[in-house]
Amino acid sequence: MFTRRQRRAEESEPYWRQRGWQLSAGFLAVAVVLGGFAAVASGGDGRTPAASSGPLSGSLTEDGRPRGCRTDDSAGATLPTAAPKDIDWRMIGVVRVPVSAAAGPTHDDGTPWWCFAHTATGAVLAAHIITAQMGESGWRTVAAEQLVPGQPRDMFVFRRSTVADSVAANTTDASAVSTYVGFSVPSCTRTTASVNLLMRSTQGYAATTVNLRWEKGDWKVVPFSDGSLYAQVRSVQNTRGYLLWEA
Repeated sequence: MFTRRQRRAEESEPYWRQRGWQLSAGFLAVAVVLGGFAAVASGGDGRTPAASSGPLSGSLTEDGRPRGCRTDDSAGATLPTAAPKDIDWRMIGVVRVPVSAAAGPTHDDGTPWWCFAHTATGAVLAAHIITAQMGESGWRTVAAEQLVPGQPRDMFVFRRSTVADSVAANTTDASAVSTYVGFSVPSCTRTTASVNLLMRSTQGYAATTVNLRWEKGDWKVVPFSDGSLYAQVRSVQNTRGYLLWEA
């Protein structure tokens, strides 16, 4: 657990050197021992994602969804009171993520995984899956299609490009990656959602927040102003206040 002095010291450092960012970097399938994105200075060129020609960039159907995307959106923005019962667990690199036949993603046979339900639960699944894909070789496609455009996205691309894809792909030490154990949804509307992710590692429980926006017929992650996809990871004492995934 953090001491108060450690917290103050870290808050004065750039975000990519903070332990909180290093823990979230584990969700990008990058070993914590790299010390954050800034630890690898030679990879990538930091260029802005090119215009994508993937499934989320084409014309929308009459119901405002990408072609081939259909989900049950009847729950709308109603906040969930339990984890979905139809959850299956899949691997994205070394990260174990939840998927749901009802809430999405309904397309997971390529890059990116896409088509999430237009519901609060759909936003929860998107928060887990979009961020986890950033550790894979197709992360630029994911960034172009599943991050909200703007300067924060460009900053994320610059930071992520400092980690060579070969480094991320070869990170297989499970101890460097935290496990998703639960979530909460502080707020959700038809256009925005805020999702808290609960994680467990050898050091205990921690939580962070991912913000999303409904745009062009699917959920997209909204990067923070510094380019981070997550709020700073914070230690928590227990699972109170979170809905837990069933093992």
